[in-house]
Amino acid sequence: MIRAPVCYCGGYATPVSQLHVLIVDDEKNIRSTLRGLSRRAGRRGRRIGVTPSRSGCHGPRGLRTWFFWIFVWVCTAALDLIPLLLAENPNVAIIVVTAYATVETAVEAMRRGVWDYLPKPFSPAQIRHLVERVATQRSLTARADDLENRLRNEAPDILLSSSSPAVRSVLQVVGRAAQAEVAVLFRGESGTGKGVLARAMHEQSKRRERPFVVVNCPTLSEELLASELFGHAKGAFTGAVRDQPGRVESAQGGTLFLDEIGEMPANLQAKLLRFLQDKQFERVGETRTRQADVRVAAATNRNLDADVKTGAFREDLLYRLNVIEIQVPALRERPEDILPLARHFLEFFARALGRPVPELSPAAEQVLAGYAWPGNVRELRNTIERAMILWPSPRLEPQAFPERIAGAKQPLPTVGGDFTLDAIERAHLQAVLARSASLDAAAATLGIDSSTLWRKRKRYEEAG
Repeated sequence: MIRAPVCYCGGYATPVSQLHVLIVDDEKNIRSTLRGLSRRAGRRGRRIGVTPSRSGCHGPRGLRTWFFWIFVWVCTAALDLIPLLLAENPNVAIIVVTAYATVETAVEAMRRGVWDYLPKPFSPAQIRHLVERVATQRSLTARADDLENRLRNEAPDILLSSSSPAVRSVLQVVGRAAQAEVAVLFRGESGTGKGVLARAMHEQSKRRERPFVVVNCPTLSEELLASELFGHAKGAFTGAVRDQPGRVESAQGGTLFLDEIGEMPANLQAKLLRFLQDKQFERVGETRTRQADVRVAAATNRNLDADVKTGAFREDLLYRLNVIEIQVPALRERPEDILPLARHFLEFFARALGRPVPELSPAAEQVLAGYAWPGNVRELRNTIERAMILWPSPRLEPQAFPERIAGAKQPLPTVGGDFTLDAIERAHLQAVLARSASLDAAAATLGIDSSTLWRKRKRYEEAG
């Protein structure tokens, strides 16, 4: 169930489904007319409250203590107060209605952040349409915010901390890159967490209050990807029944993350290059040039340098994207993080399923630590989730994991590797016993007596 966010209107908590309109005008008849029109705009199950005011609740200071979703001010003198009001509440939609409308004042009003500008005389349909548009936009925004929060809770990110020197180095670079405004290219295998690191970079940057918008390049055809990225005009292609802004415009002021950029078609690469250079673009089927202040981050699991040589990827685009390059290590290159990540996912899925957090048996730990993880962190996450659902015991054994993991040949322990002393001792004992003619000969080679060797061998055999 989607819960509506709460705003505060006149000191009372009000859900977003109960949009509230403040109407400011010194003419009583205008206030009464707008009050009725705004309320009637609350059809389709929406409840809209309306507060008329002659002077804006005792002036600008009073206005700043109230929280309104829609703010209708019937005078051009309001323009000077618009930045102040938006600073207090950036989510409010300000509509200015005036009898002295000119192109210059309209442009100035929009520049200062007015949601819309309506000249007198106006029709009832215009007011109802404007209020309905704001109501629809606010409802969609609330649903999107709620969905983002749910997804964040349902899909645990990788831990943005690590005992791996390689990962710590990556995190330091991410932190420094966050303070810059240049393009960043994340390279690495699928499932290593490139998107998570891109979001972490955004949340550490000056753009963190603005959107982080993701475009997955391989999932759409060239035509649909162009529309998804830059938007389209009505009639641009079959099914384009209205003008539609793209992800570039949605990311205004924030970060645009292009996942698997190496799969982008050649024609779109040229358009993206132009946008990176000039911050300019056109919607599909439209000649009007638009601008957007967006920082671009991209990710790829391909060898783009090889693709440049074959002509599959533009060299000039690679230079533009690769101002800062961050190579994300594979999970097998950071083995010290495997078990901490596994426990992190165990805790997450235990909470999600309402179960106690299970423990990993030593054998299960050995299986997880010894597997190569070609699918990286994503494969580890899915493995733990599967085990949590299917394995009935509070203690996970190797049998809780798929055969490709549980039955994988474990690497031979080596001195200096990430292995316990018991594992190294066991491997050494087995190797010496295998090439020795007798137990006494093996004990002599190992420098221990036969009875000690016999006890050690028996212990390891019983442990499996």
